[in-house]
Amino acid sequence: MASSSSSLSPTWRYRVFTSFHGPDVRKTFLSHLRKQFNYNGITMFDDQGIERSQTIAYALTRAIRESRISIVVLSKNYASSGWCLNELVEILECKEDMGQIVMTVFYGVDPSDVRKQTGEFGIAFDETCAGKTEEERRKWIQALNDVGNIAGEHLQNWDNEAIMIEKIARDVLDKLNATPSRDFDGMVGLEAHLREMEALLDLDNDGVKMVAISGPAGIGKTTLARALHNQLTNKFQLTCFVDNLRGSYHSGFDEYGLKLRLQEQFLSKVLNQNGMKICHLGAIKENLSDQKVLIILDDVNNLKQLEALANETTWFGPGSRIVVTTEDRELLQQHGINNTYHVGFPSRQEALPILCRYAFRQTSPHHGFKVLAERITELCGKLPLALRVVGLSLRGKNEDEWEDVISRLETILDRDIEDVLRVGYEDLDENEQTLFLHIAVFFNNEDGDIVKAMFDDGNLDVKRGLKILVNRSLINNCSLTGNIVMHKLLQQVARQTIHKQEPWKRQILMDPHEICDVLENETVISLSFLFV
Repeated sequence: MASSSSSLSPTWRYRVFTSFHGPDVRKTFLSHLRKQFNYNGITMFDDQGIERSQTIAYALTRAIRESRISIVVLSKNYASSGWCLNELVEILECKEDMGQIVMTVFYGVDPSDVRKQTGEFGIAFDETCAGKTEEERRKWIQALNDVGNIAGEHLQNWDNEAIMIEKIARDVLDKLNATPSRDFDGMVGLEAHLREMEALLDLDNDGVKMVAISGPAGIGKTTLARALHNQLTNKFQLTCFVDNLRGSYHSGFDEYGLKLRLQEQFLSKVLNQNGMKICHLGAIKENLSDQKVLIILDDVNNLKQLEALANETTWFGPGSRIVVTTEDRELLQQHGINNTYHVGFPSRQEALPILCRYAFRQTSPHHGFKVLAERITELCGKLPLALRVVGLSLRGKNEDEWEDVISRLETILDRDIEDVLRVGYEDLDENEQTLFLHIAVFFNNEDGDIVKAMFDDGNLDVKRGLKILVNRSLINNCSLTGNIVMHKLLQQVARQTIHKQEPWKRQILMDPHEICDVLENETVISLSFLFV
């Protein structure tokens, strides 16, 4: 499955127009070419229903002019049709006037016979020219000479026509995607991330490689993966971006059945065949082991997802690349993915332009907003998700409204931001959730040994819990000081989580009135900590 190019001019109604002599190739080569193009998502003009005559129809002229690429299929009898020759003249005029791309396929005819009008091709041409004016003959000769000089695919050079057609489709995709998409233009710092990822992918290596993009929620892993997919899609036979994998593996179901279902959904998408059904778990290898594919598996949070969709590199053809995005570095270790790009927080110099891009549609603040923008950036903790969400909410607002937002951000987390960040907490087991909440309230920026000592006599497995929180990108363990560091927005998630609990069910109380109420009524006997 290939992405359509966003760079096509609005005047391009079709991606491909084919000029051919119908009786020679319509039921053979052309039908196979059309099937391959449909498979790759390439729209091709269909000339069925247009009445043939000696003069080229208006509908056909318009179709040629509204196609990004023209493919001329030159068979032995191509020149026996004045219709085909007039099409060819029109195509070459579009190439000259509009920059249309022209590709050639020499289907059972030598290019020199086309250029010089010799052999069987020349005989057919002479018969067509009988009774025509010298002007018409001159135009056709010039057109055949020009098209014969355009390098293309020669059937005689191929042992397998199907492989030749696949090559033509790839060439078409390369040309359609020659101008990079502008979908990700202006994203601060993205180019540097893409360069790092391309180096990690090592695209010149013909082996199959699995790489990962890791980092905390909201850091921009999915954005980077989408930009990467957009940039590299024309370098592979098939590409597929599998999004929203988190939660796709539900407990309570048969594991084998769940893997089958994931593979069916995956193959339906990558092969562009809706509702594909499979009966065994070898289907991915059977379908893709001879294909060079780019697969993006986004937001993976369960090892079984990787086992179902990319268990072995032998499932995919030479040169394939599998990219996994996740917050869980332990999962990558378990699956043996050692090539990982960790997306870090933007610098202060990068964070401010990210906010401004969404708030002001430019990379610097409007006059009078610089101090406010810098304050917002700090409150967002330089997290790209927060900068985007808050920036969009501030667009068009005046300075007083910015002040109001700053006041709210100091105590209340935006719902859209909280929904994303909370997912990591909710995926934790009870032991790790308890540790997460205590670190957020009491131990942020504290030495890890202090945390271990505080829980030494308790039931929490602190050593294991800290490792899980680090691997899930919920905390960082500073290698220089040994301190545990949690992002300020995750602290707010923890505080709001505690606030939503019933007071008598909490292990941590933060509100003085609630603390007094609970102690006076002896509702809770075993609070871990009281915090005012």
